[in-house]
Amino acid sequence: MRRFSNRNQLVTLNEINVTPLLDLAFVLLIIFIITTPVLESSVDLDLPTGSIEDNDPPKKEDIRVVEINSAGEMWFDRVPMTLDQIDQQLAMYRTNQNLIVAIRADKNGKINFAVQILDRCEKYGIDKVSFTTEFAE
Repeated sequence: MRRFSNRNQLVTLNEINVTPLLDLAFVLLIIFIITTPVLESSVDLDLPTGSIEDNDPPKKEDIRVVEINSAGEMWFDRVPMTLDQIDQQLAMYRTNQNLIVAIRADKNGKINFAVQILDRCEKYGIDKVSFTTEFAE
């Protein structure tokens, strides 16, 4: 009997076609370029104006941002949270000596919401608190 061989059908690929990979990379790049500005300012706030510009910015990993709109809704690092949830988050970060809590509060909102965040920071010994404003030229 004769054995049949499938050697003609077993062809190995010695080269990888990179064109689909490059297409995918370009599509992902375009998606990231479009979505990055949306992620940078997720909460639409009308900030008050200020006149001092910081020349020595801190490290990004040391900054925690609390955003408060005029209705009193709060976000901690762009995640919607209640005041008690923000309190728990601040308790977790209190061991970081370089921690800065940046409060972005709408200028048309009540000061009570920002004072509650300040009270929580004082409770945990966080002494670096910053209010974010628009830079007035």
